[in-house]
Amino acid sequence: MLLDAVSRYHDLLRDNTLAESSRALLDEGLERSRLIFGGRRISPYLRPHFVTEQDFAWICRICETVWSAIQKVKDAAIADASIVDDLGLTEIERELASIDPGYRAVSPTARLDSFLTDTAYSFVELNGESPAGIAYVDAAYDIFSQLPVMKRFGESYNVRPLYGRRFMLDVLLDSYEEFLGRKPDSAPQIAIVDLKDRPTQSEFELFKEFFEQQGYPTIICSPEELEFVDNRLRVRDFQIDIVYKRLLVNEYLPIMSEYPALLDSFRAGAICMVNSFRSKLIHKKALFAILTDQRRAGLFSMEEREAIRKHVPWTRIIREGRTDYLGKEIDLVKHTRANRNRLVLKPNDDYGGHGITIGWNADEAAWDEALRDAIRNGDYLVQERVPTARETFPALKENGAIEFAEQLVDLDPLLFNGKVRSAFTRLSSTELANVSSGGGMVPTFIISEKT
Repeated sequence: MLLDAVSRYHDLLRDNTLAESSRALLDEGLERSRLIFGGRRISPYLRPHFVTEQDFAWICRICETVWSAIQKVKDAAIADASIVDDLGLTEIERELASIDPGYRAVSPTARLDSFLTDTAYSFVELNGESPAGIAYVDAAYDIFSQLPVMKRFGESYNVRPLYGRRFMLDVLLDSYEEFLGRKPDSAPQIAIVDLKDRPTQSEFELFKEFFEQQGYPTIICSPEELEFVDNRLRVRDFQIDIVYKRLLVNEYLPIMSEYPALLDSFRAGAICMVNSFRSKLIHKKALFAILTDQRRAGLFSMEEREAIRKHVPWTRIIREGRTDYLGKEIDLVKHTRANRNRLVLKPNDDYGGHGITIGWNADEAAWDEALRDAIRNGDYLVQERVPTARETFPALKENGAIEFAEQLVDLDPLLFNGKVRSAFTRLSSTELANVSSGGGMVPTFIISEKT
């Protein structure tokens, strides 16, 4: 059914009038909604990603089962320093993670990056600290739903969007109520906090508009604008109850002593921060090493262990020593050196594709050099290759032409308090599917046949 649906959509685009009117409306919508990242279109494609209702229900079950295991890693790490050691947190990150945020969830909002193929569903990593894209995809749903080609496609198929901003607001409010231990007396005031001039500024503006439409005063600000006076965090005369933290810990650490108001107010329990500094425990990519390590299997239920076995790739922090692999004991460095065609080296804590070496794209000399650098660095992972998904999409060229091109398809379910409520898809012509390194995104629509 999915192949037939995609073929039907592409056939519709062979009608030049329909294709051109859809392209013009897409460009107009992207400009109007500020769906621009680093000066370029976020969604330079004339087709969304389709997932069937049956597949999406299956994906939700897997994601939520794996998420329950991830929450157990957080719970165990609070009591077991050896798990924190294995995750690779620095001393200052440990100190920040030790501060109780006032609610139980380790990451009320999170994104699991994954590949869905005909034969497998595999995660590659988790963004548990500050996942971007939620508001962007909502705006993209509005735009794509109005395209003439989508309306014609909707004559043959049921098409369901997955709006996420409402769930993001619910997460902020639920976390705040748990933080207070009661319902608030009045509408809390929200601050979206990040460094100045971020490429995601337009997404913050989309969130601000939505939050204020729902009755929650909101400000976008940076750490240097914050003041903590009389046990209240504020920006000028705007008093803050909830911090929607888009600021990454790694970006705050270098300026934390100069601009301590955010940390001081959080430590004092004067604000509810979502996600909190504690999310660093699971944002580290070494989380997958914990999940796939047989020494830690006792943390998880049988259902969770089975989901991990089938859907989480074998991962280890790269270091001298022995470990388990598919039930056998191996020398980790020797195994890594000898199996580049099915392994990836990546930093434990970075984003945007930085520092990744893909073994099957590297020659032996380059792989050996990357491995030596990873060992020397001490905070790198080796991860098993997973089956990747590729589909043909109608890509928009700079001159407005449409080119049908094969793209890597990275499906990103968005979880809100452990439940999948939204998703988007990143596309790329390279092995790295992320917007900051040149890829694009499209909304993910759930489809079924009309009867």
